[in-house]
Amino acid sequence: MPLTYRSAGLNLDLYEEGISAIAPLARQTHSPRVLDGFGSFASLYDLDVSRYRQPLLVTCTDGVGTKIHVARKLNKHDTVGIDLVAMSVNDALCCGAEPLVFLDYVCMPEDNPVLLKQIVQGITTGCLRAGCSLVGGETAIHPGDMEPGHYDLAGFCVGVVERDEVITGEKIVPGDQVLGLSSSGLHSNGYSLARKIVFDHAKLDIEQVVRELGTTVGAALLEPTRIYVKPILELIKHFKGQEAIHGLAHITGGGLVDNIPRILPAGCQVNLRRGSWPMPSILPWLQKLGSVEQSEMDRVFNGGLGFIVIASLEAAKAVKAHLEASRVMTHFVGEVVEGSSEVVFV
Repeated sequence: MPLTYRSAGLNLDLYEEGISAIAPLARQTHSPRVLDGFGSFASLYDLDVSRYRQPLLVTCTDGVGTKIHVARKLNKHDTVGIDLVAMSVNDALCCGAEPLVFLDYVCMPEDNPVLLKQIVQGITTGCLRAGCSLVGGETAIHPGDMEPGHYDLAGFCVGVVERDEVITGEKIVPGDQVLGLSSSGLHSNGYSLARKIVFDHAKLDIEQVVRELGTTVGAALLEPTRIYVKPILELIKHFKGQEAIHGLAHITGGGLVDNIPRILPAGCQVNLRRGSWPMPSILPWLQKLGSVEQSEMDRVFNGGLGFIVIASLEAAKAVKAHLEASRVMTHFVGEVVEGSSEVVFV
């Protein structure tokens, strides 16, 4: 019998079925600036340079990590795409950029149109929340590279910001106030430790209801990453020209202690007041369940804050009020003082 691509593990007809099913999802995110629809070799986007004075393109890429294992255990795949978008667009936001377009890479061991549609549905939701367009991507089928039902994700974002409006953190000075925006949970970091605590150490079932969490293990772990794009861009626009926003940080792997120093200029230190913001129930629950030291919690998880805004002392109250008017839970969590470029809990 002659060998075929199908006998090697890839069904081109099924592959085309999957791609056809996700095209309408992608088109939901398209603005009039997307010129070529979906499915060509590359995507065309009208930057419309007349809208900008000195536009800079901003690029980001990221994945979801081992949170995918939780999705697979729960057999729920329509939210990890939100995480995928969030991890890149929240990063682009840190320099004040507006995310414009997003592309995804999905790698699977076999054609599975139903699973692919679920994943892309989440990506579509994430793009709509971020106000960017899903303009293309790649679905790669790798027979034999991973177990059936497994997959991996990567995402790519392109944004734009005016050259003279880039937020770098260089304007941060002692006296500035640190505002923390609440996270929705673990977001997409620390899942190797979280899974070890929950499934290997405590031997809990994915469907088990936990009183402290008020939900099941799976639902708590799979809560999608919060996307901060729209409220932060509105904040930047509102305070444009007022020297109010000095620094922005997305709190991902490394937690508050590693991510905030990335934007601190020399001679500046951030003192965070532990206990000055509410903690998602999943964090103290995990810490107690796994007997995890506080220093390890600080380095692995986001500590209940998904995004940080450093504002001038004079504008801090107004910044907080503006964010809360946008229904973003925001807290005064610390201040900038003289010192080395580090975070100290006080």
